[in-house]
Amino acid sequence: MYRCQLLSHTLSSTVTVHTFKALPNVAVRPPRRTIFCTAEPPRAHCRNASGGPAVNDAFGGTGTSTQVQKCQAEKKRLRDQPEAPFLLPHLTLLLGGLLLAVVTMGPYCPLILLSALSFVLMLKLVSPPCLHTWVFLVQMSWQTAWHLFLQYKEYKLREALDARLLIAMSSLMLLTQRVTSLSMDVQDGQVTLGGLAEGGSHLQKARSMLPFLSYTLYFPALLGGPLCSFRTFKSSVEMSGQRHPIALWHVCRKCCLFLSLECLKALLGIRIGYDFFDITHHGGLQGVVSIWGLSLLYKMSYYSHWVLSEAINIAAGLGFGGYSANGSPLWNDLLDADIWTLETTNMVSQFARSWNKTTADWLRRLVFHKINRYRLLATFGFSAWWHGLHLGQIVGFLCWAATVEADYRIHAFLRPNVRGGAVRWLYQMITWAQTQLVVAFVIMTVELRKPSAVWLVCGSPISLFPLLYCLLLFVLPKKKQN
Repeated sequence: MYRCQLLSHTLSSTVTVHTFKALPNVAVRPPRRTIFCTAEPPRAHCRNASGGPAVNDAFGGTGTSTQVQKCQAEKKRLRDQPEAPFLLPHLTLLLGGLLLAVVTMGPYCPLILLSALSFVLMLKLVSPPCLHTWVFLVQMSWQTAWHLFLQYKEYKLREALDARLLIAMSSLMLLTQRVTSLSMDVQDGQVTLGGLAEGGSHLQKARSMLPFLSYTLYFPALLGGPLCSFRTFKSSVEMSGQRHPIALWHVCRKCCLFLSLECLKALLGIRIGYDFFDITHHGGLQGVVSIWGLSLLYKMSYYSHWVLSEAINIAAGLGFGGYSANGSPLWNDLLDADIWTLETTNMVSQFARSWNKTTADWLRRLVFHKINRYRLLATFGFSAWWHGLHLGQIVGFLCWAATVEADYRIHAFLRPNVRGGAVRWLYQMITWAQTQLVVAFVIMTVELRKPSAVWLVCGSPISLFPLLYCLLLFVLPKKKQN
């Protein structure tokens, strides 16, 4: 007995999946895609039309013969649809990714291709309970080997690094996110690999592997992200033939924001200059403000990069998050840049959760929720490993972990004693300035990376602000965990 699925979205963007059981005497092909429907309320099990109940409505009632006819028409449409439309979007995304890798990475594109092929091979050969362990070890070993090779060329041989190699390494880090996210989905039972285990011709096996291979190399996220889960990716690709809500306005809005950020970055660069070694010669308040301004340039570079990546994904049909209460489409499922929260928060911990949001969620799932002790230290330590293990990255991320823990304790201690009015306003302003300066120190050490630059940052007046938070760790009691 075969089943076909109807994916029904209500106006409140709730998603309900209902299963229709086909007639026992009718040959119905297994479903190959989900159907995006917005017009009708969801239906539940459609049994047989010749004796038993016609349709059990999702709200408890019994459907009419018209509903049965619609159910049968939907089954017939699924059965009669050709195979090609389901494969074409995956092939387009895959070929676009391959072309983009060759153009941007040149001779270093095998770094990505070998990693993607080895991942698909592990999907085929490794059992689901062991898949995540194998994927994590193989992928991180491959990535770490190339990061160490970069450090060897930069510090030992003192050679200039090829820009194409740096692009390939950035893409490899993003690929690590996707393959480990999918392996965790398989391990948790959220994604099944039944199609890969079934027998059949070589062409059928290639078709079953195509969605996984296109997910690893699809061009909208090859160079920039954000991280998209395999389930979201697959459902978005399979709905590409359906009527999509118009996303042109959202794409144009993201592009305008990108251009605005680039203009502001250019103006700020002219105002404060880009020479870090000249800025560090300033002392006192001027030195603090100068380094904070330079860190703002780095942040704006990240913001513009994330906003452009979000626009590309929306243009490709990825990131649809349902409908708002008034029926307008939402394209907010894949967001990395919450600029307002990042620039207005007065908590280092909230900044850490909002910075590069899909990556923060990935780290939380991969590391933070997997261990019971020293969670912050392990999470930020792994982030330093994933970024490349430069000295500046190690110092920056470990300092970030310490200041996040201190931030929890400081706000838990101060918040009950802060009343409304001027005292609360003063509390907000001081903690906001402290958060901005702590983040500025972290960003400068992570971005500059080299030991000489790290020592200059640590010797500047801005290092006093994270040092203050670290010292408070030994004074304030630890926040009780619920």
